[in-house]
Amino acid sequence: MRMKRIVLLLLGIIVSSAIAMASESGPEITPEQAMKILQEGNARFVEGKSEHPRIDAERLKETGEKGQFPIVTILGCSDSRVPPEVIFDQGVGDIFAVRVAGNVADTDEIGTIEYGVEHLRTPILIVMGHSKCGAVTAVVKGAKTEGSIPSLVDNIVPPVTATKKLMPNASEAYVIKSSICANVWQSINDIFRRSRIVRELVEEGKLKVYGAVYDIESGKVEWLDEAKLPVEPKAHKSGTSHKKPVKQKKH
Repeated sequence: MRMKRIVLLLLGIIVSSAIAMASESGPEITPEQAMKILQEGNARFVEGKSEHPRIDAERLKETGEKGQFPIVTILGCSDSRVPPEVIFDQGVGDIFAVRVAGNVADTDEIGTIEYGVEHLRTPILIVMGHSKCGAVTAVVKGAKTEGSIPSLVDNIVPPVTATKKLMPNASEAYVIKSSICANVWQSINDIFRRSRIVRELVEEGKLKVYGAVYDIESGKVEWLDEAKLPVEPKAHKSGTSHKKPVKQKKH
């Protein structure tokens, strides 16, 4: 009899814990709803009507006690002119941001992305480049780099090389602009090739991947397209080591 009471007590604790965790998870949000929130936020930012939501003491307390439930994982550039929370007019705990010069996708970035899409269950992943990107420009111009920078920007070389081959007579400015776009797709392809987690989530319909380019002068985000999963993902070539239903609160 005593053992039965202990078992019932343990079951009660387990059920109570499950209910508590579920109540803190927040309501589900679809990829389409998440994109709508981000697009509307960027529109407000461009129009100078940012609301700066969810940045007060209450939000800090809420995310501190209940955890984070971001609606998007973003791989973006470290450029100080490209802060994703500001660009999309979002607040604390809304965006899981992965930032690195040139928005390249290597081991560290992909591992962080996997944490966002699998453990935090963000419904969308965005790879976002930006106009006048210094990393892409340096590769296009063949600028001399030192230290660890060559290993950082080596992922940008293939899209720049392909762009130059595609448009041999184009101006340097146009090659840079086109290479910025190509580099976004390069990062998306690198993520798909190297991340089984991302591929499976896309195949299961739990994740959508988008490419974007942010204009640093207008503030507008241009959406390239929904990224499609490659038919035959290929293993990533080794050698780069610098090291491709959801929950949300109060939207």
